[in-house]
Amino acid sequence: MLPSFTPFSFSLTGRYDNFFLPGLHRFGLPIPLGGTSNHFRTSTLKALGGWDPYNLTEDCDLGIRLHVQGFCTQILDSTTWEEANSQVGNWIRQRSRWVKGYLQTYLVFTRNPFKLLTRLGVKDFAGFVLTVGGFTLIQLLNPIYWIVAVLYAIYRWKILYPGDVISEFFFVASLTLAFSNILFIGTNLIAAMKHKSRSLVIAALLSPLYWILISIGSWKGFLQLFTNPFYWEKTRHGLADATAR
Repeated sequence: MLPSFTPFSFSLTGRYDNFFLPGLHRFGLPIPLGGTSNHFRTSTLKALGGWDPYNLTEDCDLGIRLHVQGFCTQILDSTTWEEANSQVGNWIRQRSRWVKGYLQTYLVFTRNPFKLLTRLGVKDFAGFVLTVGGFTLIQLLNPIYWIVAVLYAIYRWKILYPGDVISEFFFVASLTLAFSNILFIGTNLIAAMKHKSRSLVIAALLSPLYWILISIGSWKGFLQLFTNPFYWEKTRHGLADATAR
């Protein structure tokens, strides 16, 4: 038997994770680990069978697997400095790999959803579904919402006909898109201001553009899941150093 709720893993949080990972930790939810600044007990990794060599986000898979087995992850209040991916094509390849790995993780753990629900409980199960499955789903749905919103603006922007199911659906989808983008922009603005990074305010306001790009990578990864599930989209590093030189 593996020990229950023994601190085994420490994760250093970067600026991106200053709200997300600490929030999951505060509520005791499963934490999908990132690829940098993780510290593990070797004995724990061996007890779990190590990394999954077939998962493209083996860190996310391991974070969920640790929680399922009764371990917990501690978040350290620190900043991880790493190179930002500065080329669009390179960035999309990276995101497509991540999304494909998240989907792999979600599908593996939900092969027997009732067993997982019994093991985790309602709260932790919902946390896993929303953070790993839900986060991926909204990236895939985002371009669909944009298309629906544009069509509604063109054809149904004046009058919402009572009882018109199609019109009501277009209206709700457009409202959801607007609310979601306001929420993400607001969250990013709070993060930028918290760190007194005024230069990031403009980037925060461009969050809808970010989501359009990440949706492109998401669909690429989603389709590859059926055609080439274990293909590793290469990410070129050292771009910042090359630019500086």
